[in-house]
Amino acid sequence: MPYYVLFDTETTGNQEEDRVIQFGAMIVDQQGKVEAHDELCSTDVEIKLEAMEVHNITPNLLEGKPKATETTFYKRLEELNSNENYLIAHNINFDMGMIEKEGFINSYQTIDTLRCAKHLFPEMPYHRLQYLRYALELYKKEEQEAAKYNITIKAHDAIGDVLVMKLFLSKLVGKCREIYPDYNPMEKLVDLTKTPVLIKTFRFGKYKGRDIAEVAQEDTGYLNWMRTNLDLDEDLKYTLDKVLG
Repeated sequence: MPYYVLFDTETTGNQEEDRVIQFGAMIVDQQGKVEAHDELCSTDVEIKLEAMEVHNITPNLLEGKPKATETTFYKRLEELNSNENYLIAHNINFDMGMIEKEGFINSYQTIDTLRCAKHLFPEMPYHRLQYLRYALELYKKEEQEAAKYNITIKAHDAIGDVLVMKLFLSKLVGKCREIYPDYNPMEKLVDLTKTPVLIKTFRFGKYKGRDIAEVAQEDTGYLNWMRTNLDLDEDLKYTLDKVLG
């Protein structure tokens, strides 16, 4: 019977040298039983001030804490590392990259709730977890859910974000059943995670709000410049490659 491992990391920063300093996770079995994990972990890498500004984790909070690989969650992550189980995160490539720095080699099926959100809620202007928290009124249910597991909800806190992600996952499953009634919803979410998103409109830059296909007809040079010179996410790269032919 599969396990569903929802997790989030807080880190020393978002560069190659940065490392995990907090795990938040909820491990759900087929019967709905939940293991909640909220663990700080130490590292030799200094926390960047910009990272502290977001998650409020300061060096003194990590004193005496175990290394990431010595945390209870990481050990469970390794124990459950099988293709029958699901590893779930919002923008999973970032969190996966962080645990791979600790030596993790993935065998789970993966679900990126960020990419799935783009596929299943294309009308949403943004797909950040905190935006979805309010747009889908998840906040109305979160206190009751948090009380079950003795979790304190805070924005940009690993365990608080995981709890919101768990509520959002239920929305994704419901949407899958609505749009793809002939598919197992979890298997479909895995499939959508592997499928790049064709983005309709620009969300930034001088053509913000404009249809990307229309801009491709008017200003091919600018789109080629973007594709070559900017650090774009996979979905926007895929979209530009499509519209540029």
